[in-house]
Amino acid sequence: NTLLLSVLSVHQASQSDITQKGYEKKRAKLLAPFVPQTQNVDVSIQLTPGLSSEPTSSPNAVPVAAPRQHRAHRSGGTRDDRYRSDIHTEAVQAALARHKEEKMALPMPTKRRSAFAQSSAENCTPPDTSSASEDEGSLRRRQAAISAMLAQNLQSPEYWINRSVQSSSTSSSASSTLSHGDGKTQNHSQGQTSILADVLAHTRIESSSVPPDVTSTVPQDRNSRADLPPNITVRGMSRGQSRSSMMDTAAGVPAHSRVSTKIQQLLNTLKRPKRPPLSEFFLDDFEEIVEVPQPDPNTPRPEGRQMIPVKGEPLGVVSNWPPALQAALARWGATQAKSPALTALDITGKPLYTLTYGKLWSRSLKLAYTLLNKLGTKNEPVLKPGDRVALVYPNSDPGMFWVAFYGCLLAEVIPVPIEVPLSLKDAGSQQIGFLLGSCGVGLALTSEVCLKGLPKTQNGEIMQFKGWPRLKWVVTDTKYLTKPSKDWQPHIPTANTDTAYIEYKASKEGTVMGVAVSKISMLTHCQALTQACNYCEGECYAAAVQQFYATVSKYLSCICVCTARVAMVKCRDLHWAMMAHRDQKDTNLSSLRMLIVADGANPWSVSSCDAFLNVFQSHGLKPEMICPCASSPEAMTVAIRRPGAQGTPLPARAILSMAGLSHGVIRVNTEDKNSALTVQDVGHVMPGGLMCIVKPDGPPMLCKTDEIGEIVLNSRVGGTMYYGLPGVTKNTFEVIPINSGGTPIGDVPFTRTGLLGFVGPGSLVFVVGKIEGLLSVSGRRHNADDLVATALAVEPVKTVYRGRIAVFSVTVFYDERVVIVAEQRPDANEEDSFQWMSRVLQAIDSIHQVGLYCLALVPANTLPKTHLGGIHISETKQHFLEGSLHPCNILMCPHTCVTNLPKPRQKQPGTVVGPASIMVGNLVAGKRIAQASGRDLGLIDDQEQSRKVTLQWRAQTDPDHVLYMLLNAKGVAVSTATCSQLHKRAEKITAALLERGGINTGDNVVLLYPPGIDLIASFYGCLYAGCIPVTVRPPHPQNLAATLPTVRMIIDVSKAACILTTQTLMKILRSKEAAGCVNVKTWPNIIDTDDLPRKRPSNIYKPPTAEMLAYLDFSVSTTGMLTGVKISHSAVNALCRSIKLQCELYSSRQIAICMDPYCGLGFVLWCMSSVYSGHQSILIPPMELETSLPLWLSTLSQYKIRDTFCSYSVMELCTKGLGTQTEALKVSQQDVDSLHFKTLGLMYVQARGVNLSCVRSCVVIAEERPRLALTQSFSRLFKDLGLSPRAVSTAFGARVNLAICLQGTAGPDPSTVYVDMKSLRHDRVRLVERGAPQSLPLMESGTILPGVRVIIVNPETRGPLGDSHLGEIWVNSPHNASGYYTICGEESLQADHFNTRLSFGDTETLWARTGYLGFVRRTELLDASGDRHDALFVVGSLDETLELRGLRYHPIDIETSVSRAHRSIAESAVFTWTNLLVVVVELSGSEQEALDLVPLVTNVVLKEHHLIVGVVVIVDPGVIPINSRGEKQRMHLRDSFLADQLDPIYVAYNM
Repeated sequence: NTLLLSVLSVHQASQSDITQKGYEKKRAKLLAPFVPQTQNVDVSIQLTPGLSSEPTSSPNAVPVAAPRQHRAHRSGGTRDDRYRSDIHTEAVQAALARHKEEKMALPMPTKRRSAFAQSSAENCTPPDTSSASEDEGSLRRRQAAISAMLAQNLQSPEYWINRSVQSSSTSSSASSTLSHGDGKTQNHSQGQTSILADVLAHTRIESSSVPPDVTSTVPQDRNSRADLPPNITVRGMSRGQSRSSMMDTAAGVPAHSRVSTKIQQLLNTLKRPKRPPLSEFFLDDFEEIVEVPQPDPNTPRPEGRQMIPVKGEPLGVVSNWPPALQAALARWGATQAKSPALTALDITGKPLYTLTYGKLWSRSLKLAYTLLNKLGTKNEPVLKPGDRVALVYPNSDPGMFWVAFYGCLLAEVIPVPIEVPLSLKDAGSQQIGFLLGSCGVGLALTSEVCLKGLPKTQNGEIMQFKGWPRLKWVVTDTKYLTKPSKDWQPHIPTANTDTAYIEYKASKEGTVMGVAVSKISMLTHCQALTQACNYCEGECYAAAVQQFYATVSKYLSCICVCTARVAMVKCRDLHWAMMAHRDQKDTNLSSLRMLIVADGANPWSVSSCDAFLNVFQSHGLKPEMICPCASSPEAMTVAIRRPGAQGTPLPARAILSMAGLSHGVIRVNTEDKNSALTVQDVGHVMPGGLMCIVKPDGPPMLCKTDEIGEIVLNSRVGGTMYYGLPGVTKNTFEVIPINSGGTPIGDVPFTRTGLLGFVGPGSLVFVVGKIEGLLSVSGRRHNADDLVATALAVEPVKTVYRGRIAVFSVTVFYDERVVIVAEQRPDANEEDSFQWMSRVLQAIDSIHQVGLYCLALVPANTLPKTHLGGIHISETKQHFLEGSLHPCNILMCPHTCVTNLPKPRQKQPGTVVGPASIMVGNLVAGKRIAQASGRDLGLIDDQEQSRKVTLQWRAQTDPDHVLYMLLNAKGVAVSTATCSQLHKRAEKITAALLERGGINTGDNVVLLYPPGIDLIASFYGCLYAGCIPVTVRPPHPQNLAATLPTVRMIIDVSKAACILTTQTLMKILRSKEAAGCVNVKTWPNIIDTDDLPRKRPSNIYKPPTAEMLAYLDFSVSTTGMLTGVKISHSAVNALCRSIKLQCELYSSRQIAICMDPYCGLGFVLWCMSSVYSGHQSILIPPMELETSLPLWLSTLSQYKIRDTFCSYSVMELCTKGLGTQTEALKVSQQDVDSLHFKTLGLMYVQARGVNLSCVRSCVVIAEERPRLALTQSFSRLFKDLGLSPRAVSTAFGARVNLAICLQGTAGPDPSTVYVDMKSLRHDRVRLVERGAPQSLPLMESGTILPGVRVIIVNPETRGPLGDSHLGEIWVNSPHNASGYYTICGEESLQADHFNTRLSFGDTETLWARTGYLGFVRRTELLDASGDRHDALFVVGSLDETLELRGLRYHPIDIETSVSRAHRSIAESAVFTWTNLLVVVVELSGSEQEALDLVPLVTNVVLKEHHLIVGVVVIVDPGVIPINSRGEKQRMHLRDSFLADQLDPIYVAYNM
């Protein structure tokens, strides 16, 4: 040891204890305002002198007034004094003082007031259920958020500038103000229609940027489309002009938005350089997932020599030592029958009973006899020697436990002591049951009082605890025991290696294992303790078994009255004894010669010992009496300090650098006291023991003398095995240490103790922690107790309840992350709690140089408890990972601690070509161009086209053919229309238009109708009059504030000359409620078509050319963009013909349509396809499914429909609402009349006998990636109703082309491929096998329609790509849209999107850009012509992709991962604001589960997508806006969030 000191002193000046450079660099970038400069600390080792006779000389000395201070706060805020240290508290406060000058810029989380209440989901009031103007919300989504969002659409820029900032501490009041508004706001919005129209009339589309990146000064160059402030974008409007008034403040953040201000604060804390732009090329296929930090050359390393095993003193030989412990009891029971063996005190300190050696022997003998002879029959005994028996006794009844334990030893059965189960939800109870089951325990011994207190059923039987085997309970009170016969004597063999008892041990992961202790080990342990403690016959021994204030106060008096010579306590007992000192003025501890501190292995025990000595040294307590010891279940007692002679100097202490300990080396801190740990020794090795220190990880290699490792012990004292676990036993109980060369140091096996420490001078053993409390983070080791001590030193009195703090680590993204969970005082306020969490974050970062991943506060008394009242760490960790912890405050800090993210994608040099990539102007050899086309559309002459496009021709040729049938919720046809009827009604509408409307040819006319035949007739009436119809979804009468402004917006943008509608809707448009939302005085001419004059127009308009405009199609895209496209007559003809050929539609066919008819392919199928092809369409308005869920499916069955079309909203509604009712749907009429089905609701009775075997194709109409999970679920759920799994498919269309793909009847079945998600982020496609990690299933989006050609193009270079390469989908088709409908007509935008050319290759063909990413893959399947089938796979919208860390992410992929994170997540949506990823989650459970979702969402996104979530927003169900196609409106959601209009339950800002 002298050599050790000299060697380490040489390196004192050259070593520096700092963290890895990579970690420091990232930490400085991510959290610059909060991180102090790392101090250089002295890493040499030295030992401070021990405690002198003056109590104030202790480094951790506590003033005399400490007990009074602690007593004052005992009611709730008392910190855990096991970790109390004034030195450490001063160090923490000094570290925090460094941050005082820097203002905290951390945004506090936003919490709804109701989130404080622990209420159930049933008590929460859901938002109003209604549909927005672009929503099928009445089908499945509530639109509370849309209401507030769209209500502001027509407000002027001045309103947004002058709007006052909401000062409420929660967002609920602000949201209510936004939603309802005051009178001033309503009046102000009255005159905005004309303002909006003027703005639209004088603006032009131009290239604009996304919201400014406040973390960078580099301008962003993205060709985005224009917006309408604040939520909807309109083609023909400048985003820069519309938003300029809002973006002039707070570096791009609206001045009114409190949420946005917090985001700005968060961004300021995370400022970092601008990431490189997205690259075009790839260098290799296998990037490293994790960035491996380079080793820091300044990391301290052990420099000492290899340690030499330390021997304990020889175990003495005693001539009259009993051969077994049972023999010792028999001897004392006979020779000292009246001598007291045990005295138990009650809570008042009065003796409950005294158990003499004679009584202990006789009662144990009775119990042994009863167990072996009275529980069963003579031929079939219940117990045999060697069987295992559970001992279930409370800590307050040691006498009964002694009797049961020795009775089992005499009966030669193996006792398994466990705690008393208090309830069915005891922490760790299931694992205890697993231990009992693995040990084969079928019998439990207990006392009568304990048995009465066990949980029981209504029948009085003891409940079956989860995971426990069936137990037979035996009461061991004396009155139930049988006196043995005179000829019966117990068999007491000499102690051998047979198992004597099994002691359970809980591992770090929460698993419970049984440590088997042999009879010889038990006897040898007693001998070693007797020798080490110098026990002698007749000494009084006091042990504290209760941890209550009153009991410990009487415990002190017991020591005085009984003149106890030896006492055994824990650190907490010392704390309670100091609190009781005021009531025990006459305490005299001079009789003690030894005060054993049982948990001396806790390095923080030195503080409790010093404080106790400081109080009681004047009452006879001598410093040399305090004897800490170290023990573990595997090795039992490892080391104990022997009592010293009076006046002799005490052993030295070490002041160690915590940073050095984290690297596993011993460095004494002499300069930076803030990060020091004072450790006292636990004495010498037990007699007869041999101790080594080995590396805790990997092979058991001997440590160096200045290195921290795990203590291993060779001794006859410890356990022998984990019962029933031979594999784990070998790794723990049969360890042979090896030297640095890998050679075993001998053949003697050692036992791992689970204690971390080192051997100091004089062979003193120092323990610095336990393996189960070890947190290995980024190659450094931190002790959970050290972090608890630091957290407790940060003024916990106002926040932490009784100092209850749990520290553990979770594995997230290939490394351990530190989590701290504390119980919050009931009277703690939000601001104090957040302040405390922020300071803990700073303190731990400064002192331990480790970042916290999560810091959570839970309500008081809610953490799982151990039987002694402590926190059950593994159960707490399990609750955290399962999302059942229910915190009331949470702070996530992933930016600080996650430093191993993959490097951002770098742009490669232009000369480098990656595998299967394309350079500009050159195609890599061996790859075919990624293009595909549908079959030939065929040619028909113009005369036939002009004849067929009109309804008039069909009315003349087949007047009585029924084209349309409209069903209500009961499945009854409420309206039908033949060709003649429809034609005549269209003529009446034409006459009304010409007579009342005063319109001219080419004027735009808005059609405002509910789904029905009136809409179809009005459409053709407009065509007859030469007008341009514009279909608009009518406003919802119960939610005008949300839906009417969008109607008004489309009317203004389209410059409609008049409105065709019904009388009911006309009244709504002119109602007082409507006047509160829009200016009703400026409506165009409104014509109701309910009561039309019987007039016919003089002539029917026929377009001079087929290129004339037929109608305008307005829709809100998923990016929040209101877009109107122009559809010509030729495009309508081509599209209808293409659909007819693909689906084989003829006059004799029937199809069923269950989707909204206002835009896209849904409008074409609803209004035009039947007129063109002559087939009959059965129309099912989706709103009717609200009252009759089975309506659509029962219609398919009743009319034997072969082809049906629906939206994702309808399919999802049926899947969720009817998935469990398939048995009820297929019952017949006879079954309905039976008793079993009479309880079914009316809608199921009406939908009896559903059979879907007739369905040939069920096509989902969408403009997005196919939702494979939903379509597969639908197919599986309704397979029992006869639905063919081949029937369900999808269609795909875009704004530039309403129908690109549609699964027909002749083509091959849609194929599915699995793509590596990592490759998609790099804009490439790599096919993998099903089930591969990071695999994403993609389904073909249907067969390409006749006449359609698609090609995959690089969106930046505009060059064609190869097969199976990801790029933008371009389309060429006769039914492409003619262009965007704009007021001023932006020619450059029209040419870019509708008439663009390739940069090389076929440069003559004109293409339209869909704005969607996808790829074409040639499959092995054959199409109708016999050629190999080219499948088109849609990946996602290019405008929706998130560009983060140089990679391209698709929101649906992140949302899919988030939705799987917790059962209470109903829906999710993601978007970005500058560099922050924001995740919005709809909570379907109770509000107390809201904060559980924050870490789970952060974990899953980090694990599966390698992204750090910046903000997590928890909202009510239905808040995420959905359009009519069931697609999420993420940009609407983003704008509502930034405007603080979501009324979130909780908003967490990840630091």
